[in-house]
Amino acid sequence: MSTLTPRQRLSRLDVKASPYLYIAPFFILFALVGLFPLIYTFVVSLFDWHLLKGQGDFVGLGNFVEVLEDRFFWNSLFNTFSIFLLSAIPQLLAALLIAAVLDANIRGKTFWRMAVLLPYVVTPVAVSIIFSNLFGDDYGLFNNLLQGLGLPAVAWHQDTFASHFAIATMVNWRWTGYNALILLAAMQAVPRELHESAAIDGAGAVRRFVSITIPSIRPTMIFVIITATIGGLQIFAEPKLFDPATAGGTGGSHKQFQTTVLYLWEMAFFRQNFGEAAAIAWLLFLIIIGIGLINFMLTRRIATGDGTKARRSMPWSRRRHEQVEQTVTTPGTIAEDVKL
Repeated sequence: MSTLTPRQRLSRLDVKASPYLYIAPFFILFALVGLFPLIYTFVVSLFDWHLLKGQGDFVGLGNFVEVLEDRFFWNSLFNTFSIFLLSAIPQLLAALLIAAVLDANIRGKTFWRMAVLLPYVVTPVAVSIIFSNLFGDDYGLFNNLLQGLGLPAVAWHQDTFASHFAIATMVNWRWTGYNALILLAAMQAVPRELHESAAIDGAGAVRRFVSITIPSIRPTMIFVIITATIGGLQIFAEPKLFDPATAGGTGGSHKQFQTTVLYLWEMAFFRQNFGEAAAIAWLLFLIIIGIGLINFMLTRRIATGDGTKARRSMPWSRRRHEQVEQTVTTPGTIAEDVKL
């Protein structure tokens, strides 16, 4: 039995330990800025904790009960989901369309790809101020256009649906281009041979997009949908700055566009009740986790089920599949395999 020298032992230890050392900084940073605040927030939610008085009596789950019995919490949830649906669905459809256009043979591709990313570079504060003026009730551009067409003005800041639509427009304007570039990167990874084979078989551009492009980029679409869901349920800056002069910027005079994060902010810094604010944060965290998991399971089932069946039902996809199987299973020279 051969004995290892100290250098060999050190080398073997380095091979085993170095991968863990390389990834350790990420987990240390995550524990400090992610895991610890999450645990500490849960601890705060168990106490009657105020901003000035500090930690009070232990109340257990009492703060969670108080929040769930508060009608403003449910109002904020309704507003959050309403704005999320008005922004996420049109945003993803528009991003998919823009990505398809940028993936086509158009002039000035680099310019247009940079142009669609410009709204993302603009700060949320600037976007909110600009759109707040555009949707002004008295002197806003959109109301002037409506009145010029003989239509009545819209109370963008007072009406619930109108305010949700205006805030969703801000979100769409800022994030559509960003998601379009992510989808564009996925589209460019789709093999061009599939499109060429489909075109030879007589498939038009729309048929190729639906039957080839969409199934091929579904993993990326899952990522975009999940990130849009997480971001949409945490929206804060847009409703906060949409009408800052009314009710201290807490979501309108009647809380008509107060989101859950804005309700959390009001509870913490207006009412100075950190215990209930921490409970709101944890409830929102659980809601986002639950919806994110449902989203992931649904989109993954669609991607691995119907998408695969749809691809194999296409003649060019079947031909490609048969060629791959023949190349793998048929013995022969390298030249013959390449020819297949």
